[in-house]
Amino acid sequence: MSRARILIWGFLLVALVGALWWGSRPPSLAPGSVVLMKLQGSYEEAPVSPAARLLGRGGSSLTFLLGELAKIERDDRVETVVFRIRGLTLGWARAEELRDAIARLGQKGKKTVAYLEIEGFGNGSYLVASGAERIVAAPGHRNPFVGLAAEYMFLGGFFEKLGVEIEYERIGRFKSAVESYAKEEMSEANREMSTALLDSVEDRFHTLIAEGRDLQVEEVEAIITQAPTGGELMKELGLIDAIQPWYEFEDQWESDKRVWLPTYAQIPLEALDFEPQATFALVYGSGPVLVGEGSYQGSSSVLASDTVASAIIDAGEDPEIDAILFRIDSPGGSALASDIVWQAVERAKAKKPVVASFSDVAASGGYYVAAGAHKIVAQPTTYTGSIGVFVLKPVLGGLFDKLGVGIEVMTRGPHADLLLGSRPLDAETREVLRDDVRSVYDLFLARVAAGRSMSPEDVDAIARGRVWTGVQALEKGLVDRLGGLRVAAVEARKLVGIAEDAPVVLVQYPPPRPLLQELTEALGSVSVAIQTPELPLPSTLQSFVRIVGQLPPGTPLVVPPGLLTIR
Repeated sequence: MSRARILIWGFLLVALVGALWWGSRPPSLAPGSVVLMKLQGSYEEAPVSPAARLLGRGGSSLTFLLGELAKIERDDRVETVVFRIRGLTLGWARAEELRDAIARLGQKGKKTVAYLEIEGFGNGSYLVASGAERIVAAPGHRNPFVGLAAEYMFLGGFFEKLGVEIEYERIGRFKSAVESYAKEEMSEANREMSTALLDSVEDRFHTLIAEGRDLQVEEVEAIITQAPTGGELMKELGLIDAIQPWYEFEDQWESDKRVWLPTYAQIPLEALDFEPQATFALVYGSGPVLVGEGSYQGSSSVLASDTVASAIIDAGEDPEIDAILFRIDSPGGSALASDIVWQAVERAKAKKPVVASFSDVAASGGYYVAAGAHKIVAQPTTYTGSIGVFVLKPVLGGLFDKLGVGIEVMTRGPHADLLLGSRPLDAETREVLRDDVRSVYDLFLARVAAGRSMSPEDVDAIARGRVWTGVQALEKGLVDRLGGLRVAAVEARKLVGIAEDAPVVLVQYPPPRPLLQELTEALGSVSVAIQTPELPLPSTLQSFVRIVGQLPPGTPLVVPPGLLTIR
């Protein structure tokens, strides 16, 4: 073993012993305490182990944060909770879930204060802050309150100039992901869907701000027209309550009463007389849906079919588990992988309740995997639905001609052209591809119809690749209730037969591996990530490119439109 590796092991063992020693001594908390926490960056819909943090995988876990806020609700020693917000990169559903958790603290009698230190654009941070009873801004805070925007990019003309033809087949006129590559402008169906999504998110945003700041929706709309940026105008318009430097703000509480979240998190639930009446398994399904095992690809979460399916089946067979919460934040991906997970849900729900909880996105394959659950819960601004299928096939012959590259083709079989990338399909072979996509769509319809107690024809009427917000999906019968993980747990309690507010404990599935085992595996292998330059595309289109790049060529995809970000 090299000297460097010995030093690494020594450091990790010392850190582990220290963590175990400190973990055995929970901090004391005085009555009237103030819990302070920093909210910054992204909160992942996935378990983030200590080893993962050491390896730079993922940020903080949203579930961990929500769990600590729920613990504070029960803790009579906590009088005030302060949220120091420095720019959150959350989707609308996660932002609302965090906002709701902050608002519940106020409903439980806790004083809540949000402190804003933001420089830049975006609405998520202020949306979260609006759940607090008071909002204070730093003197240098600059977060323009100017409304919402969505931007769409179409690369058809670009590829045409390169000599690349994008062939595609899709089922569903709203399955507009193909337009990003094959068209030069937005189709009418895409415009109809995108307008409805933007309107739905805007309605929810205005409503939540109005509720949080004791304003009328019309007043919020009038404020947006004034586009306040700095603290003074925001205070005058009622968006914040005060402007104050952090250290002056912090000093209003005695130092011995202040405790930061990492310290507070060491207090065990048992210290609050917590006696659970049931145990629920929490299974994550985050990231693109792919065939195989694992939780991460590089630094990004993936919904790997074998890993997630095994977790669901194991939880279903575990006699200690009373119900399964399937937490999904996925844009879809492989149709095969989606069906593998669907089969696992079918097997598990024959033994105990399965409730799906949707985060920012549970669309296309992300909806497919949950379609069979006993209940589906989504946030009002979750992107879901997108029940449709498409396949993309770039034809590179024109590009090869421009580059002076000669291509000779030999095939065996009348439709072997499907395997080529240099020439377009003939009519008969295109029909073969169309039939393949249709068969995947028909199976998708059948899975949803069975899970939602609808006919395939009724599902088709609300499918056709259309993305819905959670509010819209509830109206269409694709989800059962609006809310976050907490509401999903309420639905699971009902199915188990216990009180809606009965204490329950969530157990991660698959269970986290021991830290030493994770570190041993991490240090026993070396992985090299080759950084390749990315085109200057919007982040959502880059995400779509990564998903498509992880799948075999010609795979029918269950993925929503590539551009769904509303800022």
